[in-house]
Amino acid sequence: MPNPTVRTCVFPVAGRGTRFLPATKASPKEMLPIVDKPLIQYAVEEALAAGADTLVFITGSSKRAIEDHFDTNAELEATLQSQGKRELLEILRGILPSWASCIYIRQPAPLGLGHAVLCARPVVGDAPFMVHLADDLIDAAVPCLKQMAVVFRENGGSVLGVQNVPHEDTDKYGIVSLERQVAPRLGKMSHIVEKPKPDKAPSDLAVVGRYLLSGAIFNDLAQIGAGAGGEIQLTDGIARLMLREPVYAYEFEGKRYDCGSKLGYLQATVEYGLKHASLGPDFRAYLKSLADSL
Repeated sequence: MPNPTVRTCVFPVAGRGTRFLPATKASPKEMLPIVDKPLIQYAVEEALAAGADTLVFITGSSKRAIEDHFDTNAELEATLQSQGKRELLEILRGILPSWASCIYIRQPAPLGLGHAVLCARPVVGDAPFMVHLADDLIDAAVPCLKQMAVVFRENGGSVLGVQNVPHEDTDKYGIVSLERQVAPRLGKMSHIVEKPKPDKAPSDLAVVGRYLLSGAIFNDLAQIGAGAGGEIQLTDGIARLMLREPVYAYEFEGKRYDCGSKLGYLQATVEYGLKHASLGPDFRAYLKSLADSL
């Protein structure tokens, strides 16, 4: 019997976004737009496509804009209606489908990704759930979490989205090694370590902001102490979970943009702009003229 559809996705959005100051002084980094949609909307759309209908946002101070974005705005809708701007009105109403629920939980202190995920326990309970880090934007024909949901239904166990990274960059990621290959692009994990130096890294296979986790991980997160950086690390919780349950590494299909960095954010903006249905041709012509003038 296949495993059930995973209905809950957790979005840890309490980070302060210091790399984008002053833009993120009063606005969440997750609200930074890629062309005409904020990063968090891309994240929510991916989760909905994977089967989620309960969206849990782990928030911090200065994050009210995220709640407002997914709330209705009757005044703005009425203005667009009166102005006959039907297309914009439908876009606005389509931000969140009526069957999806948003739950907001405040993380009391910046105690790490593992702690942020643990904050979702009262909502998730013992059920499997997804975790999406909006900084990692993945452009894929089949949304990344949807790919991982298929892996979960077919194999069970927790699933981490991974990709190969340059060896010198291993200290920026959680790095995994495999016990064995299960299928193309899929391996059963044997180890995971948080941000190892290149000479200590077990591989170049890095976790990049997509998780489908067993609810059993909450017990591990509740018991571990502070790890790397003095924070409760999700990686450490996964390492403990692996002692009892299988955890799989899935090399997703698609292109990842590290929108937590300014360069990655600019790359995503340009490439999504080139693919935009109405802006793409004119933007491409502009970039070509700009390149020709350099």
